[in-house]
Amino acid sequence: MQKSISALLVIVAIIHLIPLTGVLGAEQLSSLYDINLADPNLIILMRHRAILFGLLGAFILYAAFIKQLQPLAITAGYISVISFLSITLLNESVNEAINRVIIADIIALVCLVIATGFSIKQK
Repeated sequence: MQKSISALLVIVAIIHLIPLTGVLGAEQLSSLYDINLADPNLIILMRHRAILFGLLGAFILYAAFIKQLQPLAITAGYISVISFLSITLLNESVNEAINRVIIADIIALVCLVIATGFSIKQK
């Protein structure tokens, strides 16, 4: 069961690490989200966001193999995906790239729910 939890957290980590490529600049961010980044200030904010996702993804990946950190990683994952999915539900107009992010976050949410179930069974 512990290996299953680790595998599920690795999937969640990978989903959170993908946006890290956005730190490289506007071109990568535009590719990820299909958005026009003409404002240099927005580029700064989005690149910083990419770094934060990288940190979260790295933590979840590390915690996948450290049982004591898994509850915190699962909680952080829930906060990340539920907050994004909630925000997108409030916006009726999203592009195809954001729809892909929604699908990825739904996959992450399912992994987190299953990992939570396995964690509860282990206790």
